[in-house]
Amino acid sequence: MKIHCLQHIETETLGNITTWIEEKNHELTKTLLYEEGHTFPDPGDIDLLLIMGGTMSVYQEEEHPWLRPEKDFVRKTIEAGKPILGSCFGAQMLAEVLGGKVSRNRFKEIGWHRVRSTVNEKGNEHFTEDCPPISELPADMPPKFTAFMWHGDTFEIPAGAARLFESEACPNQGFIYSGNVLGLQFHPEADEQWIKNLIEDSGHEIVEGKYIRTEEEMLGQEEFLEGSRALAFAVMDWFEKKSVKSNAGKTPGIKALTE
Repeated sequence: MKIHCLQHIETETLGNITTWIEEKNHELTKTLLYEEGHTFPDPGDIDLLLIMGGTMSVYQEEEHPWLRPEKDFVRKTIEAGKPILGSCFGAQMLAEVLGGKVSRNRFKEIGWHRVRSTVNEKGNEHFTEDCPPISELPADMPPKFTAFMWHGDTFEIPAGAARLFESEACPNQGFIYSGNVLGLQFHPEADEQWIKNLIEDSGHEIVEGKYIRTEEEMLGQEEFLEGSRALAFAVMDWFEKKSVKSNAGKTPGIKALTE
């Protein structure tokens, strides 16, 4: 499987996902958005796109002009029907490209937090006939789990997508679109070194707050780290199966993106 990664910060690596790729012996290429002269591949040449996190916001196009061509590439990849995983900032980018608004969340959410599945809820206003059945979701994703967070923004659920997860501080923790585009506000890629990197880069954000954990509460959490790894592997196993079914046809409902 040919996997391409959009990486926005040098230290926000693939973490657990790198381990999965190496164990599976898949091919990995990257576009490093923090480097000058970066380029994007032809969407037809990849089997899976990974959009990683970042300390910027997707609406800061004036401060970060590279955001516009990146969004164009993401839009083309969706149109090509390719499976996509967006994590945190990556999920926010997917939401915006699909027509959802991204804005500041009421609370910052930093550290390990509980996440709950919403897909079985009656009256889920975002679930439509165009969305995949629950059986399409990764089978090993439990209805409740603890995931690592580091975000201040949130996204609206795009039209035609189904809301998947929520947390106490953030109602929209994940969505699925067209059966193969998955946006997750949390970080399944988070392993111990990944978390240490983020603390080193953005530790100034660790202040007193209702949903902001201390450095001591973030590090050395073996049970949570094991769960994070299992979560990342379940998601990537699911995408591995999806890539086999991927085709170059237009994604249903994609017309709205270009209107």
